[in-house]
Amino acid sequence: MPMKILGVIPARLHSTRLPGKVLRLIAGKPMVHWVYENARRSPLLTEVIVATDSKEVYDSCAHAEIPVMMTAEHPSGSDRLYEVLTRTDADVYVNIQGDEPTLKPEHIEKLLAPILDEREAEIATLKVKIGVDDAQNPNNVKVVTAIDGRALYFSRSPIPYNRDNYPEVEYFKHIGLYAYTRNALTAFHGWPQGGLELSEQLEQLRYLENGAPIYVSETPFETVGVDTEAELQEVIALFEKG
Repeated sequence: MPMKILGVIPARLHSTRLPGKVLRLIAGKPMVHWVYENARRSPLLTEVIVATDSKEVYDSCAHAEIPVMMTAEHPSGSDRLYEVLTRTDADVYVNIQGDEPTLKPEHIEKLLAPILDEREAEIATLKVKIGVDDAQNPNNVKVVTAIDGRALYFSRSPIPYNRDNYPEVEYFKHIGLYAYTRNALTAFHGWPQGGLELSEQLEQLRYLENGAPIYVSETPFETVGVDTEAELQEVIALFEKG
């Protein structure tokens, strides 16, 4: 039997830094609609749905005939995914951020490779190379990995710390797409938040604190995650250029 892979777009309306961002218009469509349409272009996803606790987001998606599920309020996107898991029967769940309108099918392909290539990976995510200046931005989450691709740490600080100005140091930005097996997502839900997660406010650190390996694939395709008004305007300009 082929593996059933469900793409889930957690869409929270009340963002702290950019309220209502998932419904902000880009080229005439709400942002979350673009995320859905781009995710649906991936042949690897069996189905894609939006999961939200907002009636406005629900109604917007339903009106556009986008599959949408109403959920309870949750502290993180992964917790919202777990509720979706309890109501569906997929083998793998792909967490697609609702503020990533520049998502490409190639991102999904790279993301799922560690799970589909029989490496026994249960959690996977993405990284993209960035410059020194971008590494200083705390909104860009950085990741460092082992030789086999397993994540060593995620941080809002620039990692690795270049103590002696080593000229060949590389920085990688974490792209917030995740693929989880059913077992991995169930385990995540059962673990309490730890000190690293609470300090950095990065939910993926819950896996590392509990010894669960996260495999990180490199993509050449940058995304523009929308957290601020300036980033929204950047995306609008990109879409206007086609």
